Amino acid sequence: MMARCWLLSRYIVGMAVSAFLTVAFSQPSEGAAFFEDGFLGLTPQEVHAKLGTPHAIRSRKAALRVFHYYSFQDWEKYFKKLVSPENGEDVYTYHRNGYQVRYSFVYTPDLREEKEFPTLYVKRVEIEFSPAAPLKDIPNLVPEFRPPTAPDAPVFRSNLWILIFKGAPSREAELIVKERDKEKWEWSLAYQLFAINGIPDYLTLDTPIDRLELTAQSLPLIRQLRKLTHEPILNPYSQEFANLPPPPPKPKKPIPVPQYAD
Repeated sequence: MMARCWLLSRYIVGMAVSAFLTVAFSQPSEGAAFFEDGFLGLTPQEVHAKLGTPHAIRSRKAALRVFHYYSFQDWEKYFKKLVSPENGEDVYTYHRNGYQVRYSFVYTPDLREEKEFPTLYVKRVEIEFSPAAPLKDIPNLVPEFRPPTAPDAPVFRSNLWILIFKGAPSREAELIVKERDKEKWEWSLAYQLFAINGIPDYLTLDTPIDRLELTAQSLPLIRQLRKLTHEPILNPYSQEFANLPPPPPKPKKPIPVPQYAD
C-alpha cells in the first residue's frame, strides 16, 4: 500500500513539473525579451514599465512610411477604438550627441489566443536619426545596439541597407515572425541599417544611416534562399574593416573639347 502511494505521489509530481515546463516554454517569460536587445518580445505594458509613458503614438498608413501621430492621451481615449490595437506604435524621442533619436515599437498579436484582443508583443523596433548619423556613431546613439566585432560575423548588404546578425537563435522568437513556413528556420537577432540615399559601393564608417531596425531574421534562410539580394561583406564594426584603406578618389571627368571643322 505504501509503495502504491509513493508511486502515485511521484506520478502527480511528475505531471505537475511537466505541465509547468510546457507553460514556461510555450509562452514568453514575463518581462523577458527574446534577445539581448531587451525589447523584442515585450508586451506594450512591459515597454511602458521600462521606458515610461510613450511620448506619442503613431499609426501607419497602409504599407507606406506615412504616419499619423497622436498624443498618448488622445490615442487611449478615442483613436485606439477606431483601428486595430496593433496599429498603434509607441514612440519615444530622445536627443543624444546632437541627433534626434526616435524609437518606434511595432507590435504583433499572439494569434494563438482565442480572444477578441490578444496579447501584443514587440516584433520590430525602428530607430530613426535626424539628421542621418555616420555608421561609426550608431553604437553611441543607441545603447541597445551592440554589434559583433569579429570580422567574419554574418553581415550582408544591398544598395539600401546593411544587415548584421548577432547571437544565438531563439525558438520563442517564432511568435513575432510572420514569414511563411517559419517553423522550418531558426530566428536570431538582426540589426538592419538603412540609408535613404543608398549604400555606396565602397562602404566606409562615415556612410550616413537614417534608420536602424531591431528585428528577428533567419540566417539559414538568407544563406539558402536569398543569395541574390544579400551580398556577404566584411563586418564594418571589426578592426579589420577600420584598417581598410580609404576609398579611391573619384575619377575626374574630362572637360569636353569642342571639335571645329577645318
